[in-house]
This record gives sequence, C-alpha cells and structure tokens, in this order.
Amino acid sequence: MRIRVGYEFVYECHQPTPMILTLSVHPTRARDLIVSDEIRTDPPVAIAEYRDLFDNRCHRIVAPAGELRIFADGIVADSGELDSVVPSAIQHPVEELPSDTLVFLLGSRYCEVDLMLDTAWKLFEKTPPGWARVQAICDFAHGHVAFGYEHARASRTAREAHAEKLGVCRDYTHLAVTLCRCMNIPARYCTGYLGDIGVPAAPYPMDFSAWFEAYLGGRWHTFDARHNTPRIGRVLIARGRDAADVPISTTFGPNTLKKFSVVTDELTAA
Repeated sequence: MRIRVGYEFVYECHQPTPMILTLSVHPTRARDLIVSDEIRTDPPVAIAEYRDLFDNRCHRIVAPAGELRIFADGIVADSGELDSVVPSAIQHPVEELPSDTLVFLLGSRYCEVDLMLDTAWKLFEKTPPGWARVQAICDFAHGHVAFGYEHARASRTAREAHAEKLGVCRDYTHLAVTLCRCMNIPARYCTGYLGDIGVPAAPYPMDFSAWFEAYLGGRWHTFDARHNTPRIGRVLIARGRDAADVPISTTFGPNTLKKFSVVTDELTAA
C-alpha cells in the first residue's frame, strides 16, 4: 500500500520569527518513504535539521515578516495491515523495566500521574495486568470522553479531560497515557498521520492524529483510545512524554496561522 502524506500551513508574522517544526515522518519510517516528505517554504528560507531527546526529526527556521507557506508532499509505503493485537503481552514489574522506559512512568505537563493515582487504582486494580489492563484503560477513556473539535483546548490536561468528559484525540491519549503510568505501565504519546483507510470517511477535515504506545512484553505496542480499534496506515511523526514534547510548530514571536491543511490518502494503483 502507498499512502500520500503532507500538509500546508500559512503563517503571517509581524517580524522575523524563529520557529521549531516537528512535521517530518519519524526516522523509524524513513526506509518506507518512496517520495521524501521534505519540508519546503515559500518564500524559501534556511532550514536546519536536528534530532530532539526522543529522536524525532525537528527543523529550525526563521520566518520572515509577512506570510510564509510551509508545505510537504510525500509518499509512504505501508504494509496495509491493522495495528497488531497481542493479548499475551505481559506487564513487567517496575524493577525489571529497561531504564529508558522509566521516563514514561513519570508525570509530565499534561499527564498528572500523582493526582490521578487513586482514581486509576480504583478503576483498574482488579483488571488483569498486561494487555488486558491497557485495553481496559482504552475502553474507559473511549467511553468516558465525548469527541468534538469544538471541545479542543490546548491547555487541557488528562485530569481535566477526565473531569470534563470531552475533548479531541490528544485528550483521549493524555487520559489513557496517564492512567497507564498510574498502573506502572510505561506509556508514551505519539502523533502522526492516520487517514480514513479501511473505515468510513469521518465527516471532519483531515488533521494529524494522536495515539500512544505502551511497553508490554518487552516491546512497545500501539493503542488508540480515541478510535479504540486497530487501524490501517498509521504514519508516525513524533513520540514524547505528552503533547508538549511533540508540537507541530513552536513559534517565538507573535503570528497568525492563516491556513492549515493535512493530507493522508491511500493511493490507488495506476
């Protein structure tokens, strides 16, 4: 399967404005790129690439005063298979976890592990540890939060999503990630492309999507509390502790986002 991925943003800046962009397909999918999703701008500006603490591809630019168009158009080869389901994947005791997973047990900007411990244990203490427990958490988040783009709020935390019972995909993900960490299961936030492949088209404009990975049975597994069903065609862009680690753009000055569009389409054979 081939999937076209891309985006187009138009920013208007009042003055030259430094930006960090986290928009490129993750290095773990680099070998799947048939056509590179190289970042381009109009007018052209200098672009410098670096890897952040979580090995995400990031780019630095200085947007000039006025309008700047940022865009990319790539093609990714994908297996066409659904997200894997491994009910036998075990939960590891904390003392046996690899050291590099421990940061994903801790509280973070949007994931108040300390404040949700009691809630998590009341809800999930009697669930079987391992895959079944993470799935129970996804089931809870999926049923507890009402989806709607009108509910989007960039500052909403997991605890607030739990209390308000509404949100968008990042809120489902923050809630599930936090509950997993409360139950001593490492969980990390993911963002990327997820088109309507193999499912009815959603009645919303295409956007980037959020899901998470939980460490079970010696490796990371994909879970999606928003959709709560295996999906086809996820293309990872970035991972982190929560959404604060993987914003699509970070701007260091006043600006207006005048256009935002995302493309994720399966390409049919010629």
